[in-house]
Amino acid sequence: MITFICYPKCTTCQKAKKWLDDNNVDYVLRDIKNDNPCEEELSEWYKKSGLPLRRFFNTSGLLYKSMELKNRLPLMSEEEMLSLLATDGMLVKRPLLIGDDTVLVGFKEKEWETLL
Repeated sequence: MITFICYPKCTTCQKAKKWLDDNNVDYVLRDIKNDNPCEEELSEWYKKSGLPLRRFFNTSGLLYKSMELKNRLPLMSEEEMLSLLATDGMLVKRPLLIGDDTVLVGFKEKEWETLL
């Protein structure tokens, strides 16, 4: 089963949800604002994704900018970054699509087509 983690008010998340629905993909919806991923989940997804941990940060978000994370992240360890991501779902890049062997961060239609 695929888990679709999103923020319902996010327009990119709305586009991704429509794409999943239009392509008849079964998924479980999880609102990142109400059910923030914990550090263990984030660590597992990060390892499974093969992506740099920085890709999991919502760099366009207000919280990211107000915390000046652009300057702080390069000085942080992986553990510190995972711990920080687990504090607030608004720091996490979304949508996230979590499958048995797949973790997709953000919505890129071509990438989703290839992996689904």
